[in-house]
Amino acid sequence: MNKKWHISRRRMLKGVGAVIALPFLEAMASPLSLGARYSNDGFPVRSSFLFMPNGVHPGRWTPEGIGRDFTLSPTLSPLAHLKDDILVLGQLMNKHSIFQGADGHYAKTANLLTCLPIQKTAGDNINSGGISIDQVLANHFNGQTLFPSLEYGLDRIQTGVDINVGFTRLYASSISWKNATTPLSKEIDPRLAFDRLFKSFVPGNKATENPFKSSILDAVLEDAKSLKNNLGRSDQDKLEEYLESIRSIEKRINNPSHLKDFASNITPDIKKELVRVNQNIDEYVEVYGGVDITEKTRLMFDIMALAFWSDASRVSTFMFGNSVSNRNFSFLEGVSGAHHSLSHHMNHPEKLEQYDRITRWHLEQYAYFLDKLKSIKEGNGTLLDNSLVMFASGLRDGNRHSPRDLPIIVGGHGGKKIKSGQNLIYEENTPLANLYTSWMQAVGVEKETFADSTGTLSSILA
Repeated sequence: MNKKWHISRRRMLKGVGAVIALPFLEAMASPLSLGARYSNDGFPVRSSFLFMPNGVHPGRWTPEGIGRDFTLSPTLSPLAHLKDDILVLGQLMNKHSIFQGADGHYAKTANLLTCLPIQKTAGDNINSGGISIDQVLANHFNGQTLFPSLEYGLDRIQTGVDINVGFTRLYASSISWKNATTPLSKEIDPRLAFDRLFKSFVPGNKATENPFKSSILDAVLEDAKSLKNNLGRSDQDKLEEYLESIRSIEKRINNPSHLKDFASNITPDIKKELVRVNQNIDEYVEVYGGVDITEKTRLMFDIMALAFWSDASRVSTFMFGNSVSNRNFSFLEGVSGAHHSLSHHMNHPEKLEQYDRITRWHLEQYAYFLDKLKSIKEGNGTLLDNSLVMFASGLRDGNRHSPRDLPIIVGGHGGKKIKSGQNLIYEENTPLANLYTSWMQAVGVEKETFADSTGTLSSILA
């Protein structure tokens, strides 16, 4: 692969990452004009998709019992107090994640939210098969929020090639796709994520006439021009598409009435939370290596909750780690190794136990996010009542790389459109896309199919 392209790709993603939020800066519409699209007492349904790499301990995940009469497994115990707010879904499968020949992880991550076959490549001609479900939802709300969608995570974009399977590592780093060939880069820095949304609204910060008045695009324009000289024609077109999108958004957002509408959403309670989160970020010092990343994770979830609460955005994704992540989890009691290594447990009891403890840590963070949403009052209910939050991995067992019976949980009530508080086991190999078709119905997207869906999961729809 061309070395210059490698350098340019990283710089481009970093450069685009600095402005990637800008395509999500959309005009704010009056809630009164949107009531027909809302599902619960005039409030919209928020959607979030959380990805955990490397699968789960296959024998400790599934609850006992079906329907509402079920008992959570030990692995799912962090969600015990949220039992009535979640769906545990069994036997769903992303059939296009089965790749002929060696793969392992990549064809089970990049298409988790597209449910379409990816193109095997070691180069930059990546293809996830189509648009991801989060972006379908973002398009549905286009123009109604300040940011159509937010993409967050903990790990930087991966580059290079996994020589074991012949896939570019770019597939490991994205679950959100604007279209088949355009992944959306994620923000991994809590400070940058917070400031892009709320810096100008934190009490005590110096007010600005328009926090988005200065074009961030202008700041990276010179770098973008030099990048184009190092890219092939197809990548030049992709970059230009990004830039044009940013230009369009900036023209719309530089309307004082848009910001005035958003500012009216920043209630005294939201301002108090802004101060708290802002202070926590100031106190947080990120260190790399097998250190505790719990606080960083929860800061990112705090920001996502604030974005939903203030209606800055109604769609988000979060990656706990890139595919094949080998994060050192030695900060957990009883764990002395790294995630991917332990996922290849070979049924060794000690490794399986550590593998399971890592999964439980992820579920504890998921529970934190659900609890945060549940603590926020909205109308006669809570923000969790008006949300859907998926927790999923692209494979079942990291040792076998099995994509069948995916570990999937959906939290929230979808604006009274989802019958939560159930453990449901479907027919073997039921398309994962059936969940997304059901999700679209709950949110109000008028589409009957998504990817390879064969219908809805009728048992979850109210």
